[in-house]
Formats: sequence, C-alpha cells, structure tokens
Amino acid sequence: MALPLRFFLLFPLLISSGCATLDRPAAPNDPLESYNRSVYQFNENVDKYVLKPVAIGYDKVTPAPVQKGVNNFFSNLDDVVVILNDILQLKPAQFISDLGRFVINSTLGLAGIIDWASDIGLKKNNEDFGQTLGYWGVPSGPYFVIPFMGPSTIRDTAGVIADGERLDPIWNKIEDGAPIENRDPDLALGITAVKIIDLRASLLKAEKILDEAALDKYSFIREAYLQRRKNQVYDGNPPEEPAEFNEKELFDL
Repeated sequence: MALPLRFFLLFPLLISSGCATLDRPAAPNDPLESYNRSVYQFNENVDKYVLKPVAIGYDKVTPAPVQKGVNNFFSNLDDVVVILNDILQLKPAQFISDLGRFVINSTLGLAGIIDWASDIGLKKNNEDFGQTLGYWGVPSGPYFVIPFMGPSTIRDTAGVIADGERLDPIWNKIEDGAPIENRDPDLALGITAVKIIDLRASLLKAEKILDEAALDKYSFIREAYLQRRKNQVYDGNPPEEPAEFNEKELFDL
C-alpha cells in the first residue's frame, strides 16, 4: 500500500488551487477546514460516481452469506494489525485474546471466512498505529481528510502509513517473524479493491440514516470521527474535558 498512500498524501498539491474559501473562522479542531472540505467533496464525487454504484451492484448480486464470509475474511486479516498494536500498547491480555481469535478463525474458520472466535466469546477488538501513537501521548493534531480514504487526523494519517507500509498483511508478507514488502502489488491492489467494495456495501444502510440526520454532513462526520477516535484511544474511557473559564459568570458572583 506504500505507493498509493504516498500518492494520496501528495494530493493536496493537485487541488490546493481549488480549495473552498470559508466565510467564517475555521473550527478550532479543524484549522485545515478549507482544504478538508474540498477533499471531502472530491471524495463524495468519487463515491457517488464510482464506489457507490459498484457497491450497490455487489450488494444485489452477492448473497448475504457470501458477503458475510467476505467481511469475516477481511476482519480476520485486520486482526494481524490489531495483534501487533496490542504488543506496542503493552496489552498482554488483549494480545492473547486477539491472537487466539486469529489462530481459531484462520484454521477452524477456513482463513477467517467463518468467525468461530466470536461464537466462543473472543470479542473483536480494534487497534491501529494511530491509536498506539495516542496511547503513548502523541496528540491527535488537526482534523485531516485523506483523499480517497476519508476522515482522519494528522496523527492518524501517520498511523495509516505505518499500518499500510509495515503491518497490513495484504501489502506485506511475514518472513522470519518480520514483515517485508509484498512482491506482488497487483494482487494486493486487487484484494484491496474487493475489501473497499465490501466495506462500502456494508455502509449502504447506515448512509441513509446519515443523510436524514445531518444538516451538514461534513461537520457531522468530523465530530463523529473525532469522538470515536478519542474513545478508541482511551478504550472507551476518555478523560473529562476541563471546564471552560467563563469570565461573565465570575463577575456575576
């Protein structure tokens, strides 16, 4: 995944001249909002004219059990990234559980197509290098929309690069206990394309709820993403935000 990611992160140079101009100050957590909204709109167009039509076709012609098997397969591959980040975050109990998930589903589950691990109580965890950086105190930095990929932050973008270039089993092989670059990028691209289509198809129903609930989809997605990532970094127990100082209330005392 190294080459596509490097291209995507150079993408701002290609569209910087077309960035939208805001008629108000950018949100405090989104100082790059002008750029981000332009990339968001680009991503929306890619989704509207390419990804969504393909996902709808895939959803119509692919039986639900087959879709479930494909989803389980990619979820099992993702557990490799989860396991390695368990180690980096010093979570031995979760590491053992996630390693057990991967071994069971990769063997009894026929390369992950059947999720036996969940059936016996080994829950699916979500860890990535962006969370690992947050675990060790690296601040999230500004909100940042990645071309073709969607919402992120500066920290999480670094995490995407690290996971994709060094940890993702689709793009890396494991030899002698260490990941090396995949020597068949065409195969990796094909597998990634199937993964993206499967993921997009799984979001078709949720998309309807988002369209109905959000007056400004960009802002809604941004706040939802930032809140979700904060909960993930702190394993569901984020610290309370400090109360803002209110000068008016002080003088009213």
